Amino acid sequence: MKPKFSAFLFVLILLFQLTAEGQPYSAKGETTKTDSPNEWIPIFNGKDLDGWTLKVTGFKCGENPLNGFYVENGILKIDYSNFDKFKGRFGHLFYKEKISSYILHVEYRFVGEMLSDAPSYCYRNSGVMVHSQSPESMDITQNWPVSVEVQMLGSTDSLKQTTGNICTPGTTVWYKNKPTNEHCINANSKYFYDGEWVNLDIIVEGGKSITNIVNGDTVLVCSHPQIGGFLLPENYPLSEGTLLEDGYIALQSEGQPLEFRRVDLKKLDLKSRK
Repeated sequence: MKPKFSAFLFVLILLFQLTAEGQPYSAKGETTKTDSPNEWIPIFNGKDLDGWTLKVTGFKCGENPLNGFYVENGILKIDYSNFDKFKGRFGHLFYKEKISSYILHVEYRFVGEMLSDAPSYCYRNSGVMVHSQSPESMDITQNWPVSVEVQMLGSTDSLKQTTGNICTPGTTVWYKNKPTNEHCINANSKYFYDGEWVNLDIIVEGGKSITNIVNGDTVLVCSHPQIGGFLLPENYPLSEGTLLEDGYIALQSEGQPLEFRRVDLKKLDLKSRK
């Protein structure tokens, strides 16, 4: 059985799919603007990393070692062509704005091979971090920001992995209406393979719920994101059990090449729905 979500959100997703994957288009195929307060915003501009800040393990905020993140021909690339080894250089590319309730639309695909010294769990593995701490607040040696990770996994002929999972670095969530300390929760998704573009929609409703939708199918719903659990840094400024009602969005790199062709955002006004 697929998890249920509100009719309001169903209509939003349906409209998204009917308007050229989230952007309203004119008859000539050109993007048009709307005065709606809940319009879709392309937060990746297809040209450069303007509006985004990179944090890589072992490096200062804003440094981009060996040009691992760059934009080429309208595609945001996580590329390790200049790397001899991974050497634990986990990376996260943060969007500039702290936000609470929204729908994030991401189109991604895995390409190429993982670096040989990257951890085995990084194989065809990346993620989108939501309700994240800021890049500036991360310790220089910290591998992952305190956040809720919507995990993106790829499959091969020999390894089948679902995508749209939830992982919890320094956080916990409720799943199936009860709290859990499981670090990763598998989604109920299809399998996707190298070079295949995947559409991922993440509906974040403040501290209430997070809903993951893959190619139009709801694959996982969790709720009550809060501080705690596995990988919480010592002396973190928020106490365990603190409800996460907002935070930053970040795109992850873990030694596996991948590409993004769209990253779009629609802010939600939950107060107007009460």
